[in-house]
Amino acid sequence: MFSTATLSLVAVTAVSACAATREATASPDAANVAIGQRAYADGPLIQPVAVIEDSRCPVGVACIWAGRVRVKMLWLRPNGEAQPFEAVLGEPTPLADGTITFESVHPDKRPDRQIKPGDYRFAFRFMGGL
Repeated sequence: MFSTATLSLVAVTAVSACAATREATASPDAANVAIGQRAYADGPLIQPVAVIEDSRCPVGVACIWAGRVRVKMLWLRPNGEAQPFEAVLGEPTPLADGTITFESVHPDKRPDRQIKPGDYRFAFRFMGGL
């Protein structure tokens, strides 16, 4: 059975781990952001979490539809709250007091290989603010 001291130690460790995560170094701009990396997008602190969809037409293949890329994101608010949202390549998304646009994704999709989650890089631009 756990003692009060043991439970207190577990609680302190868990809280300090959360504080360390919040203090992770963020990129000063959002021009080349990896999944899990935090970056300042002309103001808001954002973090791509996962690629939800990458249906882009592979390079060198004739497609009827160009496809799209959707990314699960977090807006890391100044009060410590992480607000989830979805970004779609080329489409502005309301965020804070403006809009954020998911401008580009790399690498290009190829017919002969899959892109690993760690290989993705994204660029975002925020318009708005006071």
